[in-house]
Amino acid sequence: MKHATRTARRAALVTTLLTVLLGSTLTTAASPNTPPPAQREPLLLRNATLHPVSGPAVPDGSLLIEGGLIRAVGGADLATPPGTRTVDLGGRHVYPGFVAAHTVLGLAEIQSVLASTDVAEAGALNPNARALVAFNADSDLLPVTRAGGVLTALSVPGARGTGLITGTSALLQLEGWNWQDMALVPEFGLHIAVPRLRLNAALFPNQPEARLAEIRRSTEARLKQLDDAFDAAKAYALARAADPTTPVDTRWEAMRAVLPAAPGATPARPVVMHADDLAQIRFALDFAARHGLKLILHGGADAWRVADTLRERQVPVIIGGLLRLPMRRDDPPDALFSLPAQLAAAGVRYCIAEGGRDSSNARNLPFEAAHARAFGLSDDEALKSVTLYPAQILGIADKLGSLEVGKLATLFIADGDPLEPSTRIERVFVRGREVELSDRQTALRDKYLNR
Repeated sequence: MKHATRTARRAALVTTLLTVLLGSTLTTAASPNTPPPAQREPLLLRNATLHPVSGPAVPDGSLLIEGGLIRAVGGADLATPPGTRTVDLGGRHVYPGFVAAHTVLGLAEIQSVLASTDVAEAGALNPNARALVAFNADSDLLPVTRAGGVLTALSVPGARGTGLITGTSALLQLEGWNWQDMALVPEFGLHIAVPRLRLNAALFPNQPEARLAEIRRSTEARLKQLDDAFDAAKAYALARAADPTTPVDTRWEAMRAVLPAAPGATPARPVVMHADDLAQIRFALDFAARHGLKLILHGGADAWRVADTLRERQVPVIIGGLLRLPMRRDDPPDALFSLPAQLAAAGVRYCIAEGGRDSSNARNLPFEAAHARAFGLSDDEALKSVTLYPAQILGIADKLGSLEVGKLATLFIADGDPLEPSTRIERVFVRGREVELSDRQTALRDKYLNR
């Protein structure tokens, strides 16, 4: 009888859980935004201030879009082909869409709900993990992010626990039916989480020296594991090149593109090493040189300390967010705010990314650049740091990052400076298609305004 009662209770519990889950599924349907069809007729945006980013602003400018591409940029007298639809922007400002060089968009919906988070795989070595195939094109956070002018993003797999090689990122436009439609660079680079190398004993005040020594040994073992993984991948690549019938190992196969095909050759894909502290950055530089890798640094809080080396080796830095605490207690409060200006002055290639830990904050990318502008970065540099510079580092400067003839017409129209929170982004175009700016937040706003 007791067993029957327990069984009945379990059945009732399962029924309740299914009801809740099914109910939540029905109430959290896919994003209601319908992707527009491909551009069918030429479009002329006129009577606007154009901000090409790659050059000076064009007052009273006109921009011709045809076939999803920018066909001409000029003044009020710009010639147009027959059948062109004209939109008078009434003096508004036209900017290229922001490019977010590091996010978890499409991989994490609600961070506190494990079932909606697909950022990291278990285990230390996951080079075969691909952000592209895990990307949720129906995420409610994509329309919210687009409304902030962020129209392109690198979606990056993260590390869990002692993770080292986290997988391959994907660069996507933030509009489309599915990840196949949205992919600009399906497989961008392999990401590595460099372990923390600077052991601050003050963080372990009650730990005996034996425990601290154990932590150091654990870190050394993880670094050796990372080296061994690259050595194994190299051996596998040589074996496959010599004998194509060699059995495929999906982990090492995923790493072949980041390894040099021959000594001294440039690999097809970069390795993005996540390193903030000086010791981590030095390790990343040495590791990349030892294995012949094409290195990009992400994080880079201490990058200014080795700026000369970064410039000489032409290693770009994706600054992993400015709105966080300094690295050390004795660092000035503005240490991170002034980092972009320091790198710019030193001639280091850089761009600014949002912290990337919470997909709901990807929309705040322009305000990261605004903080850098308040701490030494010029107006032009601040705008480039979230448009042209990330496009260059991500290898898509021929398609995005500025308003130039031949590039994708992925842009937005605003009533002022988009790095100011008070500015309103009024219209958004992705590949020449106007995208509606409604999202979950505007729906809630309208609901309670009409209460």
